[in-house]
Amino acid sequence: MKKFNKYVGLDVHKETIAVAVAEAEGGEVRYHGEIANTPAALDKLIKQLRKGDAALSFCYEAGPCGYGIHRQLTEQGWDCQVVAPSLIPKKAGDRVKTDRRDSLMLARLHRAGELTAVWVPDTAQEALRDLTRAREDLKHLQRQAKQRLLAFLLRHGLRYAGQSRWTQAHYRWLETVKLAHPVQQIVFQEYIDTVKTLNKRVDTLDQQIASTAAESVFWPVIQGLMALRGVNLLTATTLVAEIGDLKRFASAPQLMAYLGVVPSEYSSGGSKSRGGITKTGNGHVRRVLVEAAWCYRFPARKTAVLQRRAEKASDAVQDIAWKAQTRLCGRYRLLAARGKLKVQVCTAIARELAGFIWAIGQTLAPATARA
Repeated sequence: MKKFNKYVGLDVHKETIAVAVAEAEGGEVRYHGEIANTPAALDKLIKQLRKGDAALSFCYEAGPCGYGIHRQLTEQGWDCQVVAPSLIPKKAGDRVKTDRRDSLMLARLHRAGELTAVWVPDTAQEALRDLTRAREDLKHLQRQAKQRLLAFLLRHGLRYAGQSRWTQAHYRWLETVKLAHPVQQIVFQEYIDTVKTLNKRVDTLDQQIASTAAESVFWPVIQGLMALRGVNLLTATTLVAEIGDLKRFASAPQLMAYLGVVPSEYSSGGSKSRGGITKTGNGHVRRVLVEAAWCYRFPARKTAVLQRRAEKASDAVQDIAWKAQTRLCGRYRLLAARGKLKVQVCTAIARELAGFIWAIGQTLAPATARA
């Protein structure tokens, strides 16, 4: 393990960075001051701290400011860790929180090795992650726009008599709706146009995700994951964009814990108590995992669509995917027969599905950079 002369804690904010320095081998921990959150100010700080060719190690909490500081420091050859805020040890009785105290705490804990670093994606993977998250945000706006349109119609006693909404027949019915007041007709049309606009924007992002994923170094992994039931292109792309290289997890339970799909537990002495899942880690992956788990409530079967997707993967991946389908479909029937709630059963299926995703990740590797 590399030895450092100084451990630097950075409490990063939009405009400023509070800096504290902990000397190596139990030396003093001092507050250095506050600097501007700019690359130039950070370079100046490095020159001040590296006097005598000191080996520096930096750390700061993961947050809304992203990974720009990490990339700037690592490109210059300095050690830098982006730490998980939820895993920082904190004193229960400490009720005072300031930037100064936070930076001092980070420097002290960093020197002691008590901080847990998060995985930092490269710029290409972060771009893919931004793309999938933008699509998720637009779907949320789309659902809100549709709900507002339906609520507007309901207030005026207008209900669609067909079987399914948001089909071509439903849109044709919307074209026939007439309201009593001209202003209400304008409001109604604005609601419809908002829904249609968001539909187009979601479709545009779907096309962009498909083309970007095919050009990504993770395309072999994405194709392999699509052999699993319930994992389409969007789900597979979200998995690799959020998780990255699946080989960085030593075991399947480690991946399950990272995604927050393992049961919580509070045991003390002779008492043992287990609760719901921890819901720690990446919520985006946990959401698509649970959505995929609902597909396993039906009997195991290789449909034509699933078979065409699976044929693009290796035989080893296809074997894992079929094993996952037979086990998880049987697991769903078994748990449902015991009277478990469907949502609980699907959560349990999602946990085991994460294990099969890990197994597929071990057989595949991201492609080399394309020429």
